[in-house]
Amino acid sequence: MAGPVLRGEDLTVDRGGTRILDAVSIAVDSDVSLLVRGASGAGKTTLFNVLGLLTTPTSGSLYVRGEDASELPERKRAVVRRDTIGFVFQDFQLIPDLSAWDNAALPQDHTGSRDEEWLQELFDALDIQDLAGQYPATLSGGEKQRVAIARALANRPAVVLADEPTGQLDPNTAERVLDLLFEVQAQTETALVLISHDRGLAHRFDETVLLRDGRLVEDTGEIDYSVPE
Repeated sequence: MAGPVLRGEDLTVDRGGTRILDAVSIAVDSDVSLLVRGASGAGKTTLFNVLGLLTTPTSGSLYVRGEDASELPERKRAVVRRDTIGFVFQDFQLIPDLSAWDNAALPQDHTGSRDEEWLQELFDALDIQDLAGQYPATLSGGEKQRVAIARALANRPAVVLADEPTGQLDPNTAERVLDLLFEVQAQTETALVLISHDRGLAHRFDETVLLRDGRLVEDTGEIDYSVPE
């Protein structure tokens, strides 16, 4: 794919008289892993929502596969999200009354057809074959996150956005989930953007940037004492 999958130019978000994002410019190339880190309140989740077309920036432009998607009507934004972007949320956001399989299939259902073979490949890769018929209430945090990753990849997106995907997991489970994200990214040649406060993750990513007070600054790898350990 020529050019970035996602490219933001001077993305600014004002809310209630407060500037949450301040002229952020960012590019995400195909098949690249990018870590966006920053302290609580730095604007990470707002950037996640803007990149995922869940929030419209106050000003600036967001290009998805070269097309300006900043001011698309919601119906068209939903189509771009469905066809291009996979989401992994910190709180999983699984539907309680759907099985793991049906939760993972939701993006495909929105297109009107299921690719059962691809879903099976994802469940095999994530080692959750035995969980297909179970419901979220019966799953551990790590199992829920694996189902959420399968859902994020169900439509073979060009980019996966993950917002603190290990924030609710114990350290061992968090490490396994990260390993799986990278393994599946490599298999599917999908770009990965992960939002986290954890500077210890930087060595695992192709690129790392630091968000501070709504501004994107170069991440030199030095300790930033404004970022929680």
